[in-house]
Amino acid sequence: MRATAHPLRLQMLSLLTGVEMSAAEIARELGLTHANASYHLRVLAAADLVVEAGEERIRGGVAKKYRHLWDRAEPRVEYGPEDRDAYIRAIADELVRRFAARGRGRRSMTTDAEMWVDPETWNEVETLVRRASMLIHAEAKPPHTAGTIHVNLTAAAFEMGHPDGERTDR
Repeated sequence: MRATAHPLRLQMLSLLTGVEMSAAEIARELGLTHANASYHLRVLAAADLVVEAGEERIRGGVAKKYRHLWDRAEPRVEYGPEDRDAYIRAIADELVRRFAARGRGRRSMTTDAEMWVDPETWNEVETLVRRASMLIHAEAKPPHTAGTIHVNLTAAAFEMGHPDGERTDR
């Protein structure tokens, strides 16, 4: 979780969802130095979030290509509250950046909801959010592909704790 608790690494994972890219290609797309892109790729690779996906010959050299393992089941690792909080802060920071960069006059939607619903409604909402996430990841294309639009989907859906620690759906 700590590996993804950085806005640049979140951007890299998004880029690597739809295409295999080298550190140089990522650096150009995100306006980074090659060294900075390489460093963040190593962090993501060490956390098993990206894998080498081949090599490409460029001007007499070899560039490794990477891809994001977005469709792999989430590891069942316990993270401390500091790691979780850092990850959530990185997502929040990245959401602020992305929202500021949204196209004027383009369709957008935001929602915020903390409320009480029956378990069936919650199960349906959770299923729909998961389906939307899987769909957008599965259909991701390389940056700037003809006929595509640049979009963002940031979702957080979770069951809240009850003030006295008990659930009311029993």
